[in-house]
Amino acid sequence: MRIIAVSLIILLVLAAALSGSLLYFIFLYPLFMSFMWMIGGIYFYYRIERRNPGPEVTPTLKAYPFVSILIPCFNEGDNLSETIAAACQQKWPSFEVIAINDGSSDDTSSALVRLTKEHPQLRVVQLAKNQGKAIALRMGALVARGDYFVCVDGDAMLHPNATANLMKPFLDNPRVGAVTGNPRIRNRSTILGKIQVGEFSSIIGLIKRAQRVYGLIFTVSGVIAAFRRSALHSCGYWDPFMITDDIDISWALQLKHWQIQYEPNALCWILMPETLSGLHKQRVRWAQGGAEVFLKYMSRLWVWQDRRMWIIAIDYLLSTAWAYCYLFSLILWCLGKYFVMPAALNVPTIFPPAFWGLLLSTVNLGQFMTALIIERRYEPKLPRLLIWIIWYPVCFWLIALFSTLEGVPRALFKRRSRRALWGNSDRGFR
Repeated sequence: MRIIAVSLIILLVLAAALSGSLLYFIFLYPLFMSFMWMIGGIYFYYRIERRNPGPEVTPTLKAYPFVSILIPCFNEGDNLSETIAAACQQKWPSFEVIAINDGSSDDTSSALVRLTKEHPQLRVVQLAKNQGKAIALRMGALVARGDYFVCVDGDAMLHPNATANLMKPFLDNPRVGAVTGNPRIRNRSTILGKIQVGEFSSIIGLIKRAQRVYGLIFTVSGVIAAFRRSALHSCGYWDPFMITDDIDISWALQLKHWQIQYEPNALCWILMPETLSGLHKQRVRWAQGGAEVFLKYMSRLWVWQDRRMWIIAIDYLLSTAWAYCYLFSLILWCLGKYFVMPAALNVPTIFPPAFWGLLLSTVNLGQFMTALIIERRYEPKLPRLLIWIIWYPVCFWLIALFSTLEGVPRALFKRRSRRALWGNSDRGFR
């Protein structure tokens, strides 16, 4: 499977190069995807989102089943008080909060014991050693009493109405297996933290909306997502060998023909990296996780019954090929400085010409303005960050480029028997 995946990417890159369309693909692919995200986001907003009353209004539902809120945590002693308090303040009649300490080396264990005395809804599972987020979630699901799970990270703060908004799609449609929420960044003390706000609004938010319109979602949000127990049971729960359990469970559910929906009213405030090294480590892990999942399920994609996944697979292949096309064009450009290259392999520049650069900048501005109109109902102060956000769509493609170039090889040469464990994450400056 690894050889086939590498061959497909190489063929795409060579086909673009030998047809003389390498630069067109490099410049036009981001342009095309931006248009797709904007069109899908606008359609989602006008057909679904604008009819909802907003995150501050608790929705009235036809039933209120018991819900288990699962919080896997590793070395989150500094953040647990806020996370547990927010989880216990949900406007939902019957729920429990289960915190799973996955062998933390800090004071997470003692902090959880102390918090059980403050919050009667809280139950704690203590694991002796670090076994990874997937195992922690499995242990939480094993002891949970609910048929629905709301899963959040140990540094995230749920909005009081988040559970109610996450539950609505489940109750409206029995084929919904998972619902992904709307993470919002709460640490903005640095420039890097501020411009990431633009990513979660003008990039990730639009992508989730567009993918929901087109029928499939590449991944639920790892920091806030809800699951139906029966759906998880049908696909074997979370895979402990996948470095990104959220991407893996999303593909597994959809290959079992469960729906995944995006609920923008389910807000969750999260911490993000505010150093370049922390951001690089996170994005490489995301890129590696996406490649691992593609390799795992690639054999299933040839089956006609699973043709609904083709759009996700094609999108992933094109985005990966785009990164390697850019690398290939850079190599050809460098070689052209010292050697006479064939016309088909001649790369005169690796920077967009004036017209394409102006067009890309205009589309990026339009993408941000679209996101601003949609997202202002969740963050009224978002326009104040305009000076930082406006440049992020361009930065997004550069980050995607370098993380893909490093993450895909890691996935290809990773030992499949190696379990994915927690690492020390950059939580930003607070």
